[in-house]
Amino acid sequence: MTVNPAMVLLAKSKVIKTEPLDQKDAKWATLVKTTYTDPNGVERTWESGERLTRPEGSDIDGVGILAILQDPSKPDEPLRILLQKQWRPPVNAIVIEVPAGLIDPKESAETCAIRELKEETGYVGEVITDGFGVSPVMFNDPGFCNTNLRMIHLTVNLSHPSNRNPVPELEDNEFIETFSVPLKDLWSECQKFEKQGFAIDARVGTLAEGVECARRWNLG
Repeated sequence: MTVNPAMVLLAKSKVIKTEPLDQKDAKWATLVKTTYTDPNGVERTWESGERLTRPEGSDIDGVGILAILQDPSKPDEPLRILLQKQWRPPVNAIVIEVPAGLIDPKESAETCAIRELKEETGYVGEVITDGFGVSPVMFNDPGFCNTNLRMIHLTVNLSHPSNRNPVPELEDNEFIETFSVPLKDLWSECQKFEKQGFAIDARVGTLAEGVECARRWNLG
């Protein structure tokens, strides 16, 4: 059995301690208290998280990437979705995710997705151009925080020379294992991952639900 070096590193990660964060020390996110009136005019308050990294003039914090691997020389092979395993401190677990990243100042969502995919996986992708390439703005957990993103839908041509030997360009604090599974099996794969102790990112879970709904009710 071949041991994956990335998984060995991920398995070594662990939470040492958790403590309150003084807001003056926050670099990535902070807590805010919002005062508002409900439909009956009653004044109420709401505690929530707020990102500190959204570039000025941008309507999103970042992107999630739905990358579909295709090999034109093998048209009968099932389409595969590109996924990642990454340990996340807030949940103290290795999470099954799609590639994703924060947007840079004056960067379009499409450019951000192509850049992040290359950096995190080594693959060069192309944005789908038939109107399905860019999702509406999506809020990850609107009852808790204002973090949002657009899902960018890419195809990766495996027969292209740039994608034959992909090499990630990870930062020194990034430890990511990239892999793929058949898109049609995403729901059952998520069930397997959960049983193995992995956490499932909501974007992956939602994609899996969509695929399974389309299969069960013959949508198309």
